[in-house]
Amino acid sequence: MKKLAIEGGMPIRPDLLPYGRQQIDDADIQAVVNVLRGDWLTTGPNVDAFEEAFSAKTGAKYAVAVNSGTAALHAAMFALDIKPGDEVIVSAMTFAASANCVIYQGGTPVFTDVEMDTLLLDATQVEEKITSRTKAIIAVDYAGQPCDYDTLRNIADKYGLALVADAAHSLGGSYKERAVGTLADLNTFSLHPVKHITTGEGGVITTDNADLAQKMRYFRTHGITSDHRQRAERGGWFYEMVDLGYNYRIPDINCALGISQLNKLDSWVSRRRNITLEYDLAFADIPAVTPLTIRPERSSAWHIYPILLETEYLRVGREQIFAALRAENIGVNVHYIPVYWHPYYARHGYKHGLCAITENAYNRLITLPIFPAMSKQDVKDVIAAVKKVMEAYAI
Repeated sequence: MKKLAIEGGMPIRPDLLPYGRQQIDDADIQAVVNVLRGDWLTTGPNVDAFEEAFSAKTGAKYAVAVNSGTAALHAAMFALDIKPGDEVIVSAMTFAASANCVIYQGGTPVFTDVEMDTLLLDATQVEEKITSRTKAIIAVDYAGQPCDYDTLRNIADKYGLALVADAAHSLGGSYKERAVGTLADLNTFSLHPVKHITTGEGGVITTDNADLAQKMRYFRTHGITSDHRQRAERGGWFYEMVDLGYNYRIPDINCALGISQLNKLDSWVSRRRNITLEYDLAFADIPAVTPLTIRPERSSAWHIYPILLETEYLRVGREQIFAALRAENIGVNVHYIPVYWHPYYARHGYKHGLCAITENAYNRLITLPIFPAMSKQDVKDVIAAVKKVMEAYAI
């Protein structure tokens, strides 16, 4: 058995392989340069063009682009008129922004547990959390697999609730042959560099509801009913602020990059799926490693590739496995710490033990590298490192 790098042995690879990263080509660079040489760096024609391209790609009627995935979630909560006293059901297995957006509006996140094998919001538990104060459900497409939207839609309709898809992980995925971006009343996306496509920083909300789309357009521009370009085209100066909004505008520079990146989405998602197949096959005979389950009639976009450690087959815990893989120069990560474990939420009365499956999963989770630019050797390195570490620490 090869000596582990953490114990002084030779690491599997000489440099760190990150868990995710952007991929930029000459076409992307030229698209940005063209904007830099033009007249509009923000609130210009590329914003409209990106929104049209994004809605066409997802099949949604409307797309509203903003400057981050967090802004997209906040805009969604604003459009749904979440206010103090309102409750919103949120998956406990997610990044903090999925819940923070509710608090921005003065509402209360109600954390709900996930399914053990998918780590997706458990629809059977959602109904138990509904009260007279519940206004919406935020379903998180963890790792890239869509949630059970038919069941969630039935629950939402039964109680008169809005359904929001936090689709930050799932652009390019599908549920029962329906594209992500069309599965909920509002569908929010992140365009951070580690996501499926990037605008540097950015976010999008898709919807088929024209009124909600218009409300979010105002919201991203301080609640003002027109932007600078619209006023310039009319040759006027007058504007009105009709709501208390924010400066969540996304620049044309970012949108030009986004348009170019969208052209590569299908091939990049396909590459992610191929890497996943290699991982699944390689880890099938390792008792200590359990990948996520993919439900029938769902197609995951595989933003991340998490594994659950079966600790009964190991003589060390997750922290030691994580450190050993890092020492092999495999840039593993963990997604996610239960949101309500963070100090901010603890100060507001949320306690450990709230969502038992989420907490158990967190203590066993490790995210392995997956991104389209990974070479065949990169994939082999990840597999070799996982096998090396698991064998070394096996009982």
